[in-house]
Amino acid sequence: MKRFGTLFIMVIMICFSNTAIAAVKIKLGVVTKPGSAQNIVAEKFQELIEQRSKTNIKVQIFHSGSLGSETEILQQVQMNTVQMAIVTGGPFDTFDSLASVINYPFLFKNYTQADTILDGPLGAELLKSLEESGFKGLCFSENGFRNLTNNKRPIKRPEDINGLKIRVMVSPIHKAIWQALGANPVPMPWPIYTELKQGVIDGQENPLWVMEIYKFYEIQKYMTLTRHDYSYHIDVASLQWWQTLNAETQKMIQEAMYEAAVFQRKDNRSKNAARLKFLKEKGMQVEEHPDIDAFRSRVAGFKDMDIYQDPKVQALLIKILDATK
Repeated sequence: MKRFGTLFIMVIMICFSNTAIAAVKIKLGVVTKPGSAQNIVAEKFQELIEQRSKTNIKVQIFHSGSLGSETEILQQVQMNTVQMAIVTGGPFDTFDSLASVINYPFLFKNYTQADTILDGPLGAELLKSLEESGFKGLCFSENGFRNLTNNKRPIKRPEDINGLKIRVMVSPIHKAIWQALGANPVPMPWPIYTELKQGVIDGQENPLWVMEIYKFYEIQKYMTLTRHDYSYHIDVASLQWWQTLNAETQKMIQEAMYEAAVFQRKDNRSKNAARLKFLKEKGMQVEEHPDIDAFRSRVAGFKDMDIYQDPKVQALLIKILDATK
């Protein structure tokens, strides 16, 4: 009888240890196609979390806009019909005005500065604020520094942009940036290849990987390395869903997503030199040394914009501007 009791306890302990991480199914939304920056994060996260949970946590990735635009994906995350998403920073502006701080033009000088701030207390402050809009902010991955392309003329100074129809994300701050630079900004969800090809828009602005993966070299002749904005992703979960998870599961998901983000940032940056060489070989005319000071001067007064006048937003902006001097 004693041997039976000992065996029974051992069986119970084994069963408990195998179910400490409860069975969880995650729908994860991205708007881009496989091979894109967002997808690299998503696939690495899927690999890590399924391995570490011994497949108790299963991730289904919905890519290529199958769930709609980035704004629509975020709305589904709020409602917990989608549990997680990797979304470009711009669309968060319409959910949380604090997100507009990181979209401030020419904010970061380099990747090291971006990592230091976004992985530190100031980035944590932004992630925490997203809870007011129904998101659990996990960490930041990246698109990279954005550059301008167009099919009309070479661009070296801001006045060369005058009148160009430039596609921008659905984001008040991104629209304001290109208005200040003299363009006619056209907010438009992703993808935009057809609109560029048909001449509905003259140009767009994105990191180098976008020009390569989406073959913009086929339809855009000129590129200018403006590096006007460090484009980040916010990797988020539904707060409603997150609060149903036990602490151990939360910790495992948080750590796996951060590791996936760091992996993706390193991967993205290691490929940029080869991407630039490739785009030139494909015939794009690249202005590598535009008059950045002239571009900066056009947006120097952005801290006084209405979008930054909320006291909470203004306070974070000042702290980040001080940290990036």
